[in-house]
Amino acid sequence: MRRVGILGGMGPQATILLMQKILDAVPATDDADHIPLLVDQNPQVPSRIRRLVEGGGDDPAPVLVQMAQRLAAAGAEALAMPCNTAHHYAPAIRAAVRVPFIDMVDLSVRRAAGLAGIDGTVGILASPAVRKIGLFDAALARLGVHAVYPRDEAALLGAIRQIKAAGPGPQAQAALQSASDDLLQRGASVQMIACTEFSLLQDATAPTATAFDTLDVLVAAIRDFATSGTGSVGQSTTAAK
Repeated sequence: MRRVGILGGMGPQATILLMQKILDAVPATDDADHIPLLVDQNPQVPSRIRRLVEGGGDDPAPVLVQMAQRLAAAGAEALAMPCNTAHHYAPAIRAAVRVPFIDMVDLSVRRAAGLAGIDGTVGILASPAVRKIGLFDAALARLGVHAVYPRDEAALLGAIRQIKAAGPGPQAQAALQSASDDLLQRGASVQMIACTEFSLLQDATAPTATAFDTLDVLVAAIRDFATSGTGSVGQSTTAAK
């Protein structure tokens, strides 16, 4: 069983949810059957929204690099990060360590493209920062898929802030449901939940949408890496050269 390091704290509840999902993903009869994790639960990572949406605040990259280096030095054999927006800084993380980085964005793009098909449309339920930096757009376009975002980004940003402040609640649930309905009306029946704060909301997408959560994609990749021995880790798990 290989040990995985988690760059966490973005936000704290999402990191705890990831850990619980990893526990649930492994058939176990004893403690030793579970995946060993090293978790850097660091809520002091500078705000990605402040940096990428508002154009201010400190750069998260140096803090994420330090976290990655600490985890690698502590024995992590791969790294993972349960924050979609923070994957904007994945190149800096890869350059700083020699262990593989399990890329939630790349894995989720492949999943979305498989569901939508060539010339298909994928709706992305995420922070406005994700659209602004084009986190998914270019990768989806290379696979022949078009990305669509909810029109009311302010409502989604408000929901994210509400979840960070007070946890998941009915107002955040309603905002995500409305955004999912909007995407569905515009032809995006395949939808990605691409904010791990939204992962804390249950059954908040339109009932007729084909929705999946990028956090669940990451959980499956962590499980597969940790339990695969010493062989290849696949195209979507990359290390610095």
